[in-house]
Amino acid sequence: MYLAIEGVIGVGKTSLARLLQPMFGAGVLLEVFEENPFLSDFYGDRARYALQTQLFFLLSRYRQQREVPDLLTRHGGLIADYTFAKDALFARLNVRGDELELYRRMHDALAEKVRRPDLTVYLKAPTALLMTRIAQRGRSYEKNMDPAYIQSLVEAYDDFFATYTDGRVLIVDAAPLDYVVNADHLYWVIERIQAALGEADMQSPLRMSTGPANAGGSPA
Repeated sequence: MYLAIEGVIGVGKTSLARLLQPMFGAGVLLEVFEENPFLSDFYGDRARYALQTQLFFLLSRYRQQREVPDLLTRHGGLIADYTFAKDALFARLNVRGDELELYRRMHDALAEKVRRPDLTVYLKAPTALLMTRIAQRGRSYEKNMDPAYIQSLVEAYDDFFATYTDGRVLIVDAAPLDYVVNADHLYWVIERIQAALGEADMQSPLRMSTGPANAGGSPA
């Protein structure tokens, strides 16, 4: 089993991946984004630093993804808090013109060698809630995050998964969930993941899970 968690910045991907790891007895693969030396400059001037930032992420994510087959063999299962496919999604938003064409050629050459997840869990949340969570975690390079940029990511993710054909996708409304604090919410997510993994059809339609009626709070 290779499971990936996806969603916009601040939605709770890493928290969920860490919580699921012991539940599934799997290894965990977490994105190493803070090592990108261009990230802080990018949030200050996206147009100027977009290509440098994106190429660094592309190569860093590719290096991690090349370890997936060995990690699957070692642990019998793997949970990641990102997919390699997200890199191109961000590039389409941030990189322009000839630089985007250069990026695409590099991405396409590398993507052929990357193992795709058996199931991707797409966590959704509204922009206002994402901005609150981003502020709460207090990362210095995110302190001046533009709500318009987050909204553009929300729309880009929705469009991306509406036409995704590289595997199964489970869409979960994360807004009412607090799986960090509430074990019932965590087990609710686990049940839906298990059900999705148990389906025979690898190209099953997208589905939305809205969460327990009494859920509330904000995962990190």
